[in-house]
Amino acid sequence: MMCRLACGIVWMGVLGWVAAVAQPADAPRVAAHTYEVAGGIEPGRQPDGNTYVLEGAKGLTVIDTGRHPAHRLAIEALARKLNKPVVAIINTHGHLDHVSGNPGLKTAYPGAKVYASSAIDGALTGFLADSAGQAKTLIDSGKMDAMSVEEIRLDLSTFEHGEALKPDVVVDDLRTLTLGGLRLDLHVAKDAATAGDVWVFDPATKTAFVGDLVTFPAPFLDTACAQGWSDALGEIEKTPFERAAPGHGPVLTRAELADYRTAFDGLIACAKSTETPTVCADGWVNAVAGMGKMAEDDRKMARGMAAYYVADVLRPNGGNSKYCGSGK
Repeated sequence: MMCRLACGIVWMGVLGWVAAVAQPADAPRVAAHTYEVAGGIEPGRQPDGNTYVLEGAKGLTVIDTGRHPAHRLAIEALARKLNKPVVAIINTHGHLDHVSGNPGLKTAYPGAKVYASSAIDGALTGFLADSAGQAKTLIDSGKMDAMSVEEIRLDLSTFEHGEALKPDVVVDDLRTLTLGGLRLDLHVAKDAATAGDVWVFDPATKTAFVGDLVTFPAPFLDTACAQGWSDALGEIEKTPFERAAPGHGPVLTRAELADYRTAFDGLIACAKSTETPTVCADGWVNAVAGMGKMAEDDRKMARGMAAYYVADVLRPNGGNSKYCGSGK
Protein backbone atom coordinates (compact mmCIF):
# COMPACT_ATOMS: atom_id res chain seq x y z
CA MET A 1 0.00 0.00 0.00
CA MET A 2 1.41 3.36 -0.98
CA CYS A 3 -0.03 6.84 -0.38
CA ARG A 4 2.23 7.94 -3.18
CA LEU A 5 -0.07 6.05 -5.58
CA ALA A 6 -2.88 8.05 -3.56
CA CYS A 7 -0.94 11.27 -2.85
CA GLY A 8 1.49 11.33 -5.71
CA ILE A 9 -0.24 9.12 -8.27
CA VAL A 10 -2.04 6.92 -4.43
CA TRP A 11 -3.90 4.17 -2.44
CA MET A 12 -5.85 2.41 -5.17
CA GLY A 13 -8.76 0.49 -3.70
CA VAL A 14 -7.47 0.38 -0.11
CA LEU A 15 -10.10 -0.83 2.34
CA GLY A 16 -12.79 1.47 0.97
CA TRP A 17 -12.42 4.46 3.36
CA VAL A 18 -15.04 6.98 2.27
CA ALA A 19 -15.37 10.68 2.96
CA ALA A 20 -17.87 12.20 0.58
CA VAL A 21 -16.63 15.04 -1.59
CA ALA A 22 -18.63 18.18 -0.88
CA GLN A 23 -20.86 19.63 -3.55
CA PRO A 24 -20.88 23.42 -4.02
CA ALA A 25 -24.35 23.83 -2.59
CA ASP A 26 -23.29 22.36 0.75
CA ALA A 27 -19.73 23.72 0.99
CA PRO A 28 -19.72 24.56 4.69
CA ARG A 29 -18.45 27.80 6.17
CA VAL A 30 -15.73 26.84 8.65
CA ALA A 31 -15.05 30.41 9.80
CA ALA A 32 -15.89 33.95 8.72
CA HIS A 33 -15.16 34.38 4.97
CA THR A 34 -13.91 30.75 4.86
CA TYR A 35 -15.50 27.80 3.04
CA GLU A 36 -14.48 24.17 2.65
CA VAL A 37 -14.82 21.98 -0.42
CA ALA A 38 -14.15 18.70 1.34
CA GLY A 39 -11.90 16.08 -0.13
CA GLY A 40 -12.12 12.38 0.57
CA ILE A 41 -11.73 8.93 -0.89
CA GLU A 42 -14.56 7.34 -2.82
CA PRO A 43 -14.51 3.56 -3.35
CA GLY A 44 -12.10 2.61 -6.14
CA ARG A 45 -10.86 6.17 -6.62
CA GLN A 46 -7.82 8.15 -5.61
CA PRO A 47 -8.28 10.82 -2.90
CA ASP A 48 -8.84 14.54 -3.19
CA GLY A 49 -7.38 16.77 -0.50
CA ASN A 50 -9.50 19.36 1.27
CA THR A 51 -9.86 22.75 -0.41
CA TYR A 52 -10.45 25.97 1.51
CA VAL A 53 -11.84 29.07 -0.21
CA LEU A 54 -11.25 32.43 1.47
CA GLU A 55 -13.57 35.26 0.44
CA GLY A 56 -12.00 38.71 0.41
CA ALA A 57 -13.40 42.02 -0.75
CA LYS A 58 -11.40 41.80 -3.99
CA GLY A 59 -11.69 38.11 -4.79
CA LEU A 60 -11.21 34.53 -3.65
CA THR A 61 -8.09 32.75 -2.46
CA VAL A 62 -8.17 28.98 -2.98
CA ILE A 63 -5.97 26.80 -0.78
CA ASP A 64 -5.30 23.54 -2.70
CA THR A 65 -7.26 22.39 -5.74
CA GLY A 66 -7.80 18.64 -5.43
CA ARG A 67 -7.20 15.89 -7.96
CA HIS A 68 -10.38 15.12 -9.88
CA PRO A 69 -12.17 17.42 -12.35
CA ALA A 70 -15.36 17.08 -10.26
CA HIS A 71 -13.55 18.55 -7.25
CA ARG A 72 -12.26 21.48 -9.29
CA LEU A 73 -15.72 22.07 -10.74
CA ALA A 74 -17.10 22.22 -7.19
CA ILE A 75 -14.59 24.99 -6.45
CA GLU A 76 -15.68 26.87 -9.57
CA ALA A 77 -19.35 26.44 -8.66
CA LEU A 78 -18.68 27.89 -5.21
CA ALA A 79 -16.88 30.84 -6.82
CA ARG A 80 -19.92 31.47 -9.02
CA LYS A 81 -22.20 31.23 -6.01
CA LEU A 82 -20.08 33.80 -4.17
CA ASN A 83 -19.99 35.89 -7.38
CA LYS A 84 -16.29 36.66 -7.05
CA PRO A 85 -13.27 35.64 -9.13
CA VAL A 86 -10.46 33.40 -7.97
CA VAL A 87 -7.46 35.72 -7.72
CA ALA A 88 -4.98 33.47 -5.89
CA ILE A 89 -4.23 29.77 -5.48
CA ILE A 90 -2.03 28.59 -2.62
CA ASN A 91 -0.64 25.06 -2.82
CA THR A 92 0.39 23.66 0.54
CA HIS A 93 2.56 20.99 -1.14
CA GLY A 94 3.08 19.10 -4.38
CA HIS A 95 1.07 15.90 -3.95
CA LEU A 96 -1.31 15.46 -6.87
CA ASP A 97 -4.42 15.36 -4.69
CA HIS A 98 -3.71 19.00 -3.82
CA VAL A 99 -2.41 20.53 -7.06
CA SER A 100 -4.04 18.74 -10.01
CA GLY A 101 -6.85 21.29 -10.24
CA ASN A 102 -4.44 24.19 -10.78
CA PRO A 103 -4.40 24.25 -14.62
CA GLY A 104 -8.17 24.01 -15.00
CA LEU A 105 -8.82 26.63 -12.34
CA LYS A 106 -6.33 28.99 -13.97
CA THR A 107 -8.07 28.44 -17.30
CA ALA A 108 -11.37 29.44 -15.70
CA TYR A 109 -9.73 32.41 -13.93
CA PRO A 110 -6.73 33.53 -16.04
CA GLY A 111 -5.85 36.30 -13.61
CA ALA A 112 -5.25 33.92 -10.73
CA LYS A 113 -1.67 33.48 -9.51
CA VAL A 114 -0.33 30.32 -7.88
CA TYR A 115 1.71 30.65 -4.68
CA ALA A 116 3.73 27.59 -3.61
CA SER A 117 7.18 26.47 -2.56
CA SER A 118 9.89 25.53 -5.05
CA ALA A 119 9.72 21.92 -3.81
CA ILE A 120 7.48 21.05 -6.76
CA ASP A 121 10.60 21.20 -8.96
CA GLY A 122 12.22 18.36 -7.05
CA ALA A 123 8.93 16.46 -6.80
CA LEU A 124 8.57 16.37 -10.58
CA THR A 125 11.97 14.68 -10.95
CA GLY A 126 11.72 12.71 -7.69
CA PHE A 127 8.73 11.03 -6.07
CA LEU A 128 6.22 12.06 -8.76
CA ALA A 129 8.48 10.69 -11.48
CA ASP A 130 8.91 7.47 -9.50
CA SER A 131 5.15 7.22 -9.03
CA ALA A 132 4.58 7.74 -12.74
CA GLY A 133 6.97 4.89 -13.53
CA GLN A 134 5.22 2.59 -11.09
CA ALA A 135 1.83 3.60 -12.51
CA LYS A 136 2.88 2.73 -16.06
CA THR A 137 4.09 -0.66 -14.85
CA LEU A 138 0.71 -1.28 -13.20
CA ILE A 139 -1.15 -0.43 -16.40
CA ASP A 140 1.17 -2.60 -18.50
CA SER A 141 0.60 -5.54 -16.17
CA GLY A 142 -2.99 -5.82 -17.38
CA LYS A 143 -4.11 -6.61 -13.82
CA MET A 144 -5.88 -3.32 -13.09
CA ASP A 145 -9.63 -2.91 -13.45
CA ALA A 146 -10.99 -0.26 -15.82
CA MET A 147 -11.73 2.31 -13.10
CA SER A 148 -8.24 1.98 -11.63
CA VAL A 149 -6.66 2.40 -15.05
CA GLU A 150 -8.76 5.53 -15.63
CA GLU A 151 -7.62 6.94 -12.28
CA ILE A 152 -3.96 6.24 -13.03
CA ARG A 153 -4.18 7.75 -16.51
CA LEU A 154 -5.64 10.93 -14.99
CA ASP A 155 -2.61 11.27 -12.70
CA LEU A 156 -0.19 10.43 -15.50
CA SER A 157 -1.68 13.17 -17.66
CA THR A 158 -1.22 15.65 -14.81
CA PHE A 159 2.40 14.56 -14.29
CA GLU A 160 3.18 14.72 -18.02
CA HIS A 161 2.06 18.37 -18.02
CA GLY A 162 3.96 19.05 -14.81
CA GLU A 163 5.23 22.48 -15.87
CA ALA A 164 1.65 23.71 -15.38
CA LEU A 165 1.89 22.83 -11.68
CA LYS A 166 4.75 25.22 -10.96
CA PRO A 167 3.98 28.41 -9.01
CA ASP A 168 3.80 31.90 -10.43
CA VAL A 169 5.14 33.18 -7.11
CA VAL A 170 7.65 31.02 -5.20
CA VAL A 171 7.21 31.02 -1.42
CA ASP A 172 10.27 29.55 0.28
CA ASP A 173 10.22 31.54 3.51
CA LEU A 174 7.76 33.45 5.68
CA ARG A 175 5.77 36.00 3.70
CA THR A 176 2.84 38.21 4.64
CA LEU A 177 0.67 38.90 1.60
CA THR A 178 -2.62 40.60 0.88
CA LEU A 179 -4.59 38.34 -1.44
CA GLY A 180 -8.09 39.24 -2.56
CA GLY A 181 -8.17 41.88 0.15
CA LEU A 182 -7.21 39.48 2.97
CA ARG A 183 -3.95 39.62 4.91
CA LEU A 184 -2.44 36.15 5.18
CA ASP A 185 0.80 34.83 6.66
CA LEU A 186 2.41 32.14 4.50
CA HIS A 187 4.87 29.95 6.43
CA VAL A 188 7.19 27.29 5.00
CA ALA A 189 8.18 24.05 6.71
CA LYS A 190 11.17 22.45 5.03
CA ASP A 191 11.76 18.70 5.15
CA ALA A 192 8.45 17.97 6.86
CA ALA A 193 5.54 16.16 5.14
CA THR A 194 7.35 17.07 1.91
CA ALA A 195 10.53 18.97 1.09
CA GLY A 196 8.60 22.24 1.32
CA ASP A 197 5.18 22.55 2.98
CA VAL A 198 3.38 25.90 2.92
CA TRP A 199 0.95 26.50 5.76
CA VAL A 200 -1.21 29.58 6.05
CA PHE A 201 -2.36 31.60 9.05
CA ASP A 202 -5.35 33.91 8.69
CA PRO A 203 -5.14 36.33 11.63
CA ALA A 204 -8.66 37.65 11.02
CA THR A 205 -10.27 34.28 11.80
CA LYS A 206 -7.35 32.76 13.72
CA THR A 207 -7.39 29.78 11.35
CA ALA A 208 -4.29 27.80 10.39
CA PHE A 209 -4.51 25.97 7.07
CA VAL A 210 -1.96 23.22 7.56
CA GLY A 211 -2.13 21.01 4.46
CA ASP A 212 -0.79 17.49 4.92
CA LEU A 213 0.92 18.35 8.18
CA VAL A 214 -2.38 16.98 9.51
CA THR A 215 -4.05 14.07 7.71
CA PHE A 216 -6.59 11.41 8.60
CA PRO A 217 -6.95 8.53 8.92
CA ALA A 218 -3.13 8.39 9.23
CA PRO A 219 -0.16 10.65 8.47
CA PHE A 220 0.84 10.25 4.81
CA LEU A 221 4.53 9.54 5.35
CA ASP A 222 5.63 8.66 1.81
CA THR A 223 7.76 11.79 1.34
CA ALA A 224 8.23 12.72 4.99
CA CYS A 225 11.02 13.73 7.32
CA ALA A 226 9.62 12.82 10.73
CA GLN A 227 11.46 15.36 12.89
CA GLY A 228 10.82 18.21 10.48
CA TRP A 229 7.13 17.30 10.45
CA SER A 230 6.92 17.32 14.25
CA ASP A 231 8.84 20.61 14.38
CA ALA A 232 6.40 22.13 11.87
CA LEU A 233 3.46 21.18 14.09
CA GLY A 234 5.29 22.90 16.93
CA GLU A 235 5.71 26.06 14.85
CA ILE A 236 1.97 26.09 14.12
CA GLU A 237 1.30 25.90 17.86
CA LYS A 238 3.27 29.14 18.32
CA THR A 239 0.63 31.09 16.37
CA PRO A 240 -2.59 32.21 18.11
CA PHE A 241 -4.78 29.93 15.99
CA GLU A 242 -8.14 28.69 17.24
CA ARG A 243 -8.78 26.07 14.53
CA ALA A 244 -6.52 24.02 12.26
CA ALA A 245 -7.86 23.14 8.82
CA PRO A 246 -6.11 19.95 7.62
CA GLY A 247 -5.27 18.51 4.24
CA HIS A 248 -7.45 15.46 4.92
CA GLY A 249 -10.04 15.07 7.65
CA PRO A 250 -12.02 17.34 9.99
CA VAL A 251 -11.05 20.76 11.32
CA LEU A 252 -9.28 20.52 14.69
CA THR A 253 -9.32 22.69 17.79
CA ARG A 254 -6.12 24.01 19.29
CA ALA A 255 -6.13 21.27 21.93
CA GLU A 256 -6.73 18.60 19.29
CA LEU A 257 -3.77 19.75 17.23
CA ALA A 258 -1.54 19.39 20.29
CA ASP A 259 -2.91 15.89 20.80
CA TYR A 260 -2.33 15.10 17.12
CA ARG A 261 1.33 16.08 17.47
CA THR A 262 1.67 13.86 20.53
CA ALA A 263 0.12 10.96 18.61
CA PHE A 264 2.37 11.61 15.63
CA ASP A 265 5.49 11.63 17.80
CA GLY A 266 4.27 8.44 19.45
CA LEU A 267 3.89 6.70 16.10
CA ILE A 268 7.39 7.75 15.04
CA ALA A 269 8.87 6.63 18.36
CA CYS A 270 7.09 3.28 18.10
CA ALA A 271 8.48 2.79 14.60
CA LYS A 272 11.98 3.15 16.08
CA SER A 273 11.24 0.58 18.77
CA THR A 274 10.97 -3.19 18.65
CA GLU A 275 7.17 -3.13 18.88
CA THR A 276 5.29 -4.80 16.06
CA PRO A 277 3.76 -2.57 13.35
CA THR A 278 0.34 -3.69 14.54
CA VAL A 279 1.00 -2.43 18.07
CA CYS A 280 2.23 0.90 16.68
CA ALA A 281 -0.85 1.20 14.46
CA ASP A 282 -3.22 0.41 17.34
CA GLY A 283 -1.57 3.12 19.44
CA TRP A 284 -2.07 5.63 16.64
CA VAL A 285 -5.74 4.76 16.15
CA ASN A 286 -6.51 4.82 19.86
CA ALA A 287 -4.98 8.30 20.11
CA VAL A 288 -6.69 9.97 17.13
CA ALA A 289 -9.94 8.15 16.35
CA GLY A 290 -12.04 10.60 18.35
CA MET A 291 -10.64 13.82 16.89
CA GLY A 292 -10.65 12.23 13.43
CA LYS A 293 -14.31 11.31 13.77
CA MET A 294 -13.46 7.79 12.60
CA ALA A 295 -16.11 5.18 12.01
CA GLU A 296 -15.08 1.53 12.30
CA ASP A 297 -14.17 1.31 8.59
CA ASP A 298 -12.00 4.40 9.01
CA ARG A 299 -10.23 2.82 11.97
CA LYS A 300 -9.60 -0.32 9.94
CA MET A 301 -8.02 1.72 7.16
CA ALA A 302 -6.03 3.78 9.68
CA ARG A 303 -4.55 0.61 11.17
CA GLY A 304 -3.60 -0.71 7.76
CA MET A 305 -2.00 2.56 6.70
CA ALA A 306 -0.11 3.14 9.94
CA ALA A 307 1.22 -0.44 10.04
CA TYR A 308 2.34 -0.15 6.42
CA TYR A 309 4.18 3.10 7.07
CA VAL A 310 5.96 1.65 10.10
CA ALA A 311 7.00 -1.57 8.37
CA ASP A 312 7.62 -0.47 4.78
CA VAL A 313 8.47 3.25 4.90
CA LEU A 314 9.95 4.27 8.25
CA ARG A 315 11.91 1.22 9.42
CA PRO A 316 13.74 0.58 6.14
CA ASN A 317 14.84 4.22 6.00
CA GLY A 318 15.99 5.03 9.52
CA GLY A 319 12.69 6.52 10.69
CA ASN A 320 11.96 8.69 7.65
CA SER A 321 10.77 8.17 4.09
CA LYS A 322 13.41 7.43 1.46
CA TYR A 323 12.78 10.90 0.02
CA CYS A 324 13.68 12.73 3.23
CA GLY A 325 16.49 15.20 2.62
CA SER A 326 16.54 14.66 -1.13
CA GLY A 327 14.60 17.85 -1.90
CA LYS A 328 12.31 15.62 -3.95
